[in-house]
Amino acid sequence: MADNRIARGIVLVPCLLLGAAFLATAVWGQGAAAENRNLAVGIGLGLVVAGLLSQVRTDDATANESEELDDAP
Repeated sequence: MADNRIARGIVLVPCLLLGAAFLATAVWGQGAAAENRNLAVGIGLGLVVAGLLSQVRTDDATANESEELDDAP
């Protein structure tokens, strides 16, 4: 499968924005939000990590392309 930079960006931006919103709620939340602070931190960090992991490239596509080039006469 080809590496698609646009698709990775589409995953990254919402994950970072939502993760930052959850982390901000955990830091500045008052009242009812204070009771769920640990949950907000967990979700926020999970979203940020997921967004960053979406940027990790796999070399499967380049390996397949190099094998195809080796088979050519």
